[in-house]
Amino acid sequence: MLGAIARKIFGSANDREVKALQATVEQVNALEPEIEKLSDDELRARTGWLRERLSKGETLQDIIPDAFATVREASRRVRGERHYDVQILGGLVLTSGKIAEMKTGEGKTLVSTLPVYLNAIEGKGVHVVTVNDYLARRDAEWMGQVYGFLGLSVGVIMHGMTDDQRRAAYACDVTYATNNELGFDYLRDNMKFRLEDMVQRPFNFAIVDEVDSILIDEARTPLIISGPAEDSSELYRAIDVLIPKLGDDDYEKDEKARAVTLTEDGTENAERLLGEMGILTEGTLYDVANVHLVHHVNQALRAHKLFQRDTDYIVKDDKVVIIDEFTGRMMEGRRYSDGLHQALEAKEKVKIQNENQTLASITFQNFFRLYPTLAGMTGTAMTEAEEFEEIYKLQVIEIPTHRPIARKDADDEIYRTAREKWVAIAELLDDCHKRGQPALVGTVSIEKSEILSDLLKERKVPHEVLNAKQHEREAFIVAQAGAPGAITIATNMAGRGTDIKLGGNVEMRADLELTNIEDEAKRAEGIERIKAEVKADQQKVLDAGGLFVIGTERHESRRVDNQLRGRSGRQGDPGGSKFFLSLEDDLMRIFGSERMDGMLQKLGLKEGEAIYHPWINKALEKAQQKVEARNFDIRKNVLKFDDVMNDQRKVIYEQRRDLMQAKHVAEDVADMRAEVVENLVIKYCPEKVYPEQWEAASLHEECTRLFGLDLPVTDWVKEEGIDVEVMRERIEKAVESKMAAKVANYGADIMRQVEKSLLLQLLDQNWKEHLLALDHLRQGIGLRAYGQRDPLNEFKREAFNLFEEMLVTLRERVTQMLSHVELQSAPRPEDLEPRRSQQEMHENHPEPEAMGGGSGDSATVQSRAASGNVDPNNPATWGRVARNAACPCGSGKKYKHCHGQLS
Repeated sequence: MLGAIARKIFGSANDREVKALQATVEQVNALEPEIEKLSDDELRARTGWLRERLSKGETLQDIIPDAFATVREASRRVRGERHYDVQILGGLVLTSGKIAEMKTGEGKTLVSTLPVYLNAIEGKGVHVVTVNDYLARRDAEWMGQVYGFLGLSVGVIMHGMTDDQRRAAYACDVTYATNNELGFDYLRDNMKFRLEDMVQRPFNFAIVDEVDSILIDEARTPLIISGPAEDSSELYRAIDVLIPKLGDDDYEKDEKARAVTLTEDGTENAERLLGEMGILTEGTLYDVANVHLVHHVNQALRAHKLFQRDTDYIVKDDKVVIIDEFTGRMMEGRRYSDGLHQALEAKEKVKIQNENQTLASITFQNFFRLYPTLAGMTGTAMTEAEEFEEIYKLQVIEIPTHRPIARKDADDEIYRTAREKWVAIAELLDDCHKRGQPALVGTVSIEKSEILSDLLKERKVPHEVLNAKQHEREAFIVAQAGAPGAITIATNMAGRGTDIKLGGNVEMRADLELTNIEDEAKRAEGIERIKAEVKADQQKVLDAGGLFVIGTERHESRRVDNQLRGRSGRQGDPGGSKFFLSLEDDLMRIFGSERMDGMLQKLGLKEGEAIYHPWINKALEKAQQKVEARNFDIRKNVLKFDDVMNDQRKVIYEQRRDLMQAKHVAEDVADMRAEVVENLVIKYCPEKVYPEQWEAASLHEECTRLFGLDLPVTDWVKEEGIDVEVMRERIEKAVESKMAAKVANYGADIMRQVEKSLLLQLLDQNWKEHLLALDHLRQGIGLRAYGQRDPLNEFKREAFNLFEEMLVTLRERVTQMLSHVELQSAPRPEDLEPRRSQQEMHENHPEPEAMGGGSGDSATVQSRAASGNVDPNNPATWGRVARNAACPCGSGKKYKHCHGQLS
């Protein structure tokens, strides 16, 4: 109560922040009359003038009013859009490295031009981050007109571009890209072998559009670049046949945790079935030799029992394509990790792609922390303000709307069954269509979009369906969703980018209807006709009550519900919203629907009737808060573990860059040799131990293995007065003599190239193996909690030990390779510059639960590696077959027990 009184007197912290920025807004407005008088050339010249001021010692803060006033005028002339005062406010918030919460339709895309121009003047590059390729391309085209007018270059990063195209785009003053493309380019850059092959510049300033979607929703899982491991597709197919044979009592499913596990009976049943199929030939499923089968069975079980076609993924062009949980879009080129994607491919009977091994990974949290200044904008951030502050140190500022919101948000309608709910929605949509009121319906899956679509078809209500299957027509469908009586069913509306304008969209209609008209006069006449029609339609829609938004169930995050609601009532337009729920909805069913069902029956709810009750709304809000809290914990947990890897990643990436910048690495390699020698001597010739007790034979063997030298170590040990230091010096001298001879033989330049190339290759190889070891450590570390030990502390300790071991192994491998390397002829420079084929690498942004565990070691799975058509009767067509794989002849036996038997 006291807090409320204080806020009334002094205003909230947000109000005070906004009020403090008003003075700068007034400075920008005061410059407008003067700047309006400038010619186009004079306005354009202000960019050079502002750069000159910066070069003379002024800061970005000093030139804000002039820069903002320049952009406002350029936008008015080029785009016909003048920034409102609240948009100037939003630009100031972004400039200060904070998050601006601006309601849908307030023109966030235009707001971003202000801080982008200001920061781009320095020439260090500005990144504008969007949620999909379409928005990156569209925003670059729209806002690029303003930047181009003011003399700035604009680039856009799209999926499938070459390195040269990417390098050119990153070299621009302003670069538009998706979060995934930026992250993957960063990882790929740190796998390159030459500085000139890298595409990104050092990071400077980034603005993240739909910041809640990118930094929160997608931050539950890391970005992973992986390369192919051995083929095990036959095993996936074989085990996929087993899952439908299991009964309901053979597994337990926890939908809250998105987990499914075999019961004891289920394990026995699976062992029996695997035995009958000839896959499990000896022992139980959990014997050491069969652990890889547990992994395959678990992933197949998840694919069948937790993942639904047309909800979590779709099948297109003989491929399983992931559907983004938050935007409803297809995620082309993305794959679930840890064998889950292969299990889904086996389930859907499409071609199974090879499993992958991690080559590089990073979380979005750690990636976006690399930017010296980060800002963001969205319509819904306040509910997650605590997380933005804790994880990213970003403050959320709510910007007032240009006009008061006129939308009416109705209470939720709750039905007992989904069928009753769908019927009620269909009736309301029928009524909206007849009255000429446009309606937008948000669904959570393709399947549910199609249920509603079928109901509307029965009632002969015309409508459009927007989901991953209509990806190409997305912008047009959304733009026309405000036409009189238009009914649009959309799967998730987060980050759609295109505004719904009441009456329809003139530009979209012109593109569609006037495409084939080349005569300029006729085209202009057509545009005027469309404008008049849209204006008349707009009045019809306003009279009917504006856009009506219908939610078909509550999302697990209140923020996503607010994003859907925010589609209506933009820029002060009238509108309405209502959510229809049933006890069979996922959120209601998983979080205590039995209690709610009993409550509704006591309240006397009959079939077809809905209830509005504060108890129900309260219970629902608590359910959403539970899920939000759990997802926050998942993200924090991912970050805690990735922070451990991040410290190691920074060291390795910094080391790689230093190696690439260096002219040669002779000193580094010499230091490595010296350390290897010292470690060998310490290991086999301990101090304070008599020489006759040293392990001379082992030391001799290691010298032969690592250095290719047959040294008389056993004779040296017998010498009187020999000590550890003398032994070390003799071995080191012998090794250095051999390397000096190599340099003399092949030439210093050639050896310097060989050293650098080998060092980079072996560093990458060891880092890749280290990542695999960390993946396996991460999967099983949670079990340490049963021993009353903190899994995170255990992970930190063991990850550090693994890193130390990796460095020791690296030194040994580099020394061994260089000691044994023989060059038949002078190598060409390109032979010493390894290249990774882009086709060999895959980009993964895995499903969250796939990161948390899973049993077994997927790297131990082996199967047939041959490709092409296989004739069971012709062993010549089988290629190389792994010994534990099913025999290609079709006998059902393992290859080693059939055609692969050793005679």
